[in-house]
Amino acid sequence: MSNDIRIRKGLDIRLEGEADKTTKQLPLAKTYAIKPDDFHRIIPKLMVREGSEVKAGEALFHSKSDERILFPSPVSGKVAEIVRGERRRILEIRIEANGQEFKDFGKKNVQDLSAEQIKEHLLVAGCWPFIKQRPYDVIANPDDKPKAIFVSACKTNPLAPDYDYTLKGKEPQLQAAVSALAKLTTGKVHVSVFKDSSLSPMRNLKDITLHNVSGPHPAGNVSTQIAHISPINKGEVVWVVTPQDLLVIGELFLSGHLNITRTLALTGSRIDKPHYVSVVAGAQISSIVSGNIKVSNTRIISGDVLTGKKVSEADFLGYYDDQITAIPEGNDYELFGWNKPIFDKISPTRALTFSWLNPKKKYDLNTNTNGEHRAFVMTGIYEEVFPLDIYPMQLLKACLYKDLDELENLGAYEIAPEDFALTEFVCISKQPHQKIIRQGLDLMIQELG
Repeated sequence: MSNDIRIRKGLDIRLEGEADKTTKQLPLAKTYAIKPDDFHRIIPKLMVREGSEVKAGEALFHSKSDERILFPSPVSGKVAEIVRGERRRILEIRIEANGQEFKDFGKKNVQDLSAEQIKEHLLVAGCWPFIKQRPYDVIANPDDKPKAIFVSACKTNPLAPDYDYTLKGKEPQLQAAVSALAKLTTGKVHVSVFKDSSLSPMRNLKDITLHNVSGPHPAGNVSTQIAHISPINKGEVVWVVTPQDLLVIGELFLSGHLNITRTLALTGSRIDKPHYVSVVAGAQISSIVSGNIKVSNTRIISGDVLTGKKVSEADFLGYYDDQITAIPEGNDYELFGWNKPIFDKISPTRALTFSWLNPKKKYDLNTNTNGEHRAFVMTGIYEEVFPLDIYPMQLLKACLYKDLDELENLGAYEIAPEDFALTEFVCISKQPHQKIIRQGLDLMIQELG
């Protein structure tokens, strides 16, 4: 079987503000925060109090349903505040950084460890949250035995970081991580890279099966690759790890330290000088973008424009995010915008739009949805940008009316909310597709386990 994956359906959203291939090392921010909301369906059980001194890698809380799954502090310092919401729900654990003193978990030689020893080491060191599973797109169950593990090193979302650049020189960490993960599965570790990327650091790794990917977004989504390589049937589980999280896992084995440092892409037309920065997860946004952003009428997004979260400079970087995007806020409206030729927007159709004439053009899009929420309209446009062998409209409706049998039959085991980001982008009904899919998957977890 060929290891080439070619995607034809999809849509590349080309935006202004791609990051230059230069990296700036940022100093430690004054304040960091870990947000339990970054870990879907995790109910936190605190292991520290306000005023406690912690080291980088020391656990702040564990999952209430499985106390083996720990969530560590990214920096050393003092627990300054535990921010709570309604019914004392924990929203943030804020830490005042005073340096970077790591908790020592000991160096390990992956080749000398059994699968159980590797799993135990990842759990004790707080690395387990970096391993997610399909179905349901949640943190993996340590008791499962996945049939395969997937790593996508070819992001295709708008203004995505270039992994060939951010992973350069990190081959030892990557090799240690994939060799460890290879012992945790009965199958293979599947790594996907761009077909035309000859310089990818992932190409020369051992203990992996390499796949060459080409095509428009969402070719880089893990669900797209799983569907072509090893589709998920009922009762099966696969695990997913991102390349930057591989670096954290590999660093743990090589140095004994949990170093959650990201090479973060600052992107978007509202960033003065788009480039990369080296920053620790959970840093305050202001410490990352200060002095390099057009503040007026700007939306800051932790993540990319399709799947990221709206944040302010007072908020904190998402635990898994390796990108910050800043674009214009869409609070202006066009008179008769629906009834005149459009030259400055992207559209998959040719009705009064001309983006198809210049597919390489980059756009300065804002956040305006150009319409209001309304009932679903059958147009067939979802299928044009959705490469999975799934009926997207029917699956969305099954989530809304909570039909578990239909969700199973329509392929809900294979998907994650990010797979419906493009259908949400092109939706003329302005429906929140990713939110609908997340609610449907949560219902399946609750009812089917």
